[in-house]
Amino acid sequence: MDTTLFFLINHGLKNAGLDLIMPFVTNHSKILFFLLTIPFLLKDRKKWFLVMLLSLITVTAADMSCNMLKHLFQRPRPCHSLEGVRMLVGCGKSFSLPSGHATNAFAFAAAFSHFFRKSALPMFIIAALVAFSRIYSGVHYPADVIAGAILGGTSAGVIIILHSWSSKKFREEPYLTVFLIATLALAFFRYYYIAAGPLDLGPDEAHYWDWSRRLDLSYYSKGPAIAYIIAFTTWLMGDTVFAVRFFAPIFIALSSLLIYRLTLDIYNDSKKACAAALVFQIIPLFSVFGVVMTIDTPFVLFWTLSLYLFWKAVNRDKLCVMRNEPIKCSFDSSLITHHSSLAYWLLLGITIGLGLLTKYTMAFFPLCAFLFFIFSKDQRSWLIRKEPYFALILSLLVFSPVIIWNASHDWVTVRHTAGQAHISGQWSWVSGQRLKDFLEFTGSQIGVITPLLFFAVIYGSIKHIGASRYDSIPRGKGQGATEDKNSSLFLFWFWAPVLGFFILKSIHGKVQANWAMTAYITAIIASADLFLPKEAVRKTIKIFLLSSVVIAFMATAIVHYPGVLDLPVKMNPSSRFMGWRELGIKAGEVYNVMASHEGEKVFVFSDKYQISSELAFYMPGKPRTYCVNLGRRMNQYDIWGGLNELVGYDALFVTIDNGNFPEELRGAFDSYEKEEFEAYNKDKILRRYFIFKCYGFKGLSSIKTESY
Repeated sequence: MDTTLFFLINHGLKNAGLDLIMPFVTNHSKILFFLLTIPFLLKDRKKWFLVMLLSLITVTAADMSCNMLKHLFQRPRPCHSLEGVRMLVGCGKSFSLPSGHATNAFAFAAAFSHFFRKSALPMFIIAALVAFSRIYSGVHYPADVIAGAILGGTSAGVIIILHSWSSKKFREEPYLTVFLIATLALAFFRYYYIAAGPLDLGPDEAHYWDWSRRLDLSYYSKGPAIAYIIAFTTWLMGDTVFAVRFFAPIFIALSSLLIYRLTLDIYNDSKKACAAALVFQIIPLFSVFGVVMTIDTPFVLFWTLSLYLFWKAVNRDKLCVMRNEPIKCSFDSSLITHHSSLAYWLLLGITIGLGLLTKYTMAFFPLCAFLFFIFSKDQRSWLIRKEPYFALILSLLVFSPVIIWNASHDWVTVRHTAGQAHISGQWSWVSGQRLKDFLEFTGSQIGVITPLLFFAVIYGSIKHIGASRYDSIPRGKGQGATEDKNSSLFLFWFWAPVLGFFILKSIHGKVQANWAMTAYITAIIASADLFLPKEAVRKTIKIFLLSSVVIAFMATAIVHYPGVLDLPVKMNPSSRFMGWRELGIKAGEVYNVMASHEGEKVFVFSDKYQISSELAFYMPGKPRTYCVNLGRRMNQYDIWGGLNELVGYDALFVTIDNGNFPEELRGAFDSYEKEEFEAYNKDKILRRYFIFKCYGFKGLSSIKTESY
C-alpha cells in the first residue's frame, strides 16, 4: 500500500509546475521557515531569540532521534529499492524511515508556533509541503514522512515540557536543574552516537557478547556480570550493537547521579555536587564508558554505588536537627550502638559482591574502607562492630559463583590475574623496561584525564586533606569541623591507596591506563570542595579551572569524533573499534562460497580471541567460532574447546600476523588457499587480514598452555 501511494504521488501527480516547486521546497525549506519568522523578530526581538534557540534545540534532538531510528529500522529508500522512480533530487545514502526533512520541518514548526501562535498555520503548511516534496521527488515513501511528522511533533512536545519544567525548577534549585538537563542531554547524545556513530563493537565487547551466548558461573579472565547484562539486553532487542551497548549511557548517568547525591550529602552544597558530577561525565576516561560496553561500564556504577552506601552506613548515626536553616550534624559515638542501620551495610555487601563479579579490582573497596576506619578517630569503633563484617561476608557470598567455577577449572582466573599482576616481576628501577612502564602509566593518567584537569584534581585532592586537618577550608553553610575532617579522610582513603598502588605497580610491570580509574571519583569530589567556595578561589585559579574543564570537554569530543584531527591509525584510539564489520562481510562471502558445495561443512577460527569474537558477531548468521592456541596465552576459547570434534570439516582461518600459514596448522589440513583483505577508514588502512580457506581438517594436537 505504501508503494502504491508512493507511485501515485511520484508519477500520478506529476506536472511541470510541481517539478519546479517541489525540488525548491525540499532543498530550501530553511529559507522558507526563516522568512516566516521575520515578522515575529520585528515584533519581539528578545522573545524571538529565545524561541529560535529552543526551536533549534528541538530540531537537533529530532534529527538525532531520526538518525537513531533510521539505523534501527534500516529501511532502504524507494530510489534504492524500486524501479521506475522519478528522481528530482539526489537520492541520498541514508536509510528511509523516518524522513529527516519531514522530522525537522515539523519539529521546527511545532516548537516555534507554540510560542508564536499566529505562525502556526503558515508554519505547518510549509512543513506539510516539505514532507510532500520528499515523496514527489522520489526519495521517501509516504510512511516515512508520516513517521517523520509524528517524530518531529513529539520531539517538540518533549522539549517544550522540559523547558517549562526546567524554567520553574531552575528558580528553586538551579544547580540540580543544570545537572539533570545536562545529564539527560548527554545520555540522549550517547544513544544517538551508539545508533548512528562510526564505531563497531570493540574486540572486548564482542568477546563479552560471545560469553553471553554461553552463560556460566564465571569465565577465564572476568566474572560473569558483564555476560548476564549483555545477555539480557540482546534477549530483549536482538544481537545488535545497540543492544550490546544499551545500558552504557544508563550506567554512566546513574554513576554521575550517585556522585551528585554523595557530594550533596557530604557538603550540603548543590554547586559542588553539580560540578563534581558533570566533570566526571566529561573526562575522556569515564565518558567513553557511556558509549561502549566493557566491564568498566558497570564496574564504575557498582563502585560509585558502594561509595554512596558506605557513606550512608557509617554516617547513619549522625544527629541531624531540621530547622528553618540548613541541616546541622554532629557525631555522637555513644549512640552508635543503638541507632545504626543494618540495611545500608547489607546493601553495601551486595553491591561490593556485584562489583567483584564485574571486575576484581573491586577488592580495593574493603581495603580502602579499612584504612578509613583505622585513620578516622570518630569512625574507628566500626572495626569492633558486626555490621561491616556482615557486609564483607555477604559480598563474598555474592562473589561465590566465581570461586565455585574456578575450583572446577584449575583456578585459571587466579593464574590469569597473577600473570596480569606480574607477580613474579622484580620491584626494581634497574631495568629500563620498568622505568618505561612507570613513565607510560604516568603519561597515560595525564592523557585520559587531560593534563590541566589531572593536575587540578590531584593537587586539589592532596591539598584538600592537608587543609581539612587545620580546618582552613572555607565551608558551605552548616558544615562543622569534625564533619569536614571525616569527609576529607573518607575521600582521601578511597583515592590515594588505589592510585598509589598502581603507581608502585607500574615500577613492577605494565599497568593499563584504566586500572586506577576509581581513584579519581572521590578525588574529583575533594577537588570540587577545595576549589568551589567563592572566597577561596582567586581569579587566576578560576581561569585555570575553567580552561581545564574546557580542554577535557574538547578532548572528549575528539575521542568521539577523531576524524576531525585526521590522526594516523596507530595514534587513533578509535581505530580498534573500526573495520570489523567489513571483515565479517568479507569472511561471510568466503564462507558462503566454501559452504555452497553440497554436503560441505565449514567452521571458522583464528589464533586470536579478538578476531574470533568479532567474526562471531559480524559474520552472517553469527556462527560459533574457535580460537586455536599456537603458543599464545590462555583465553576463554581454550576452555570451551571443541576444535577436535570437527575432524573432516573444511575451515576458514583468519589472522593478521603475517601472510604465512602457521607451521603448526599445516599438518592439520589437506590443503589451503590464501586471500588478503584490507579494512579501511576513509583512505587509511586499519588492518590487513589474511584469510585462509582450509580443506580437510585432520585434527590438531593440543599445545600446552605456557602463560595465562
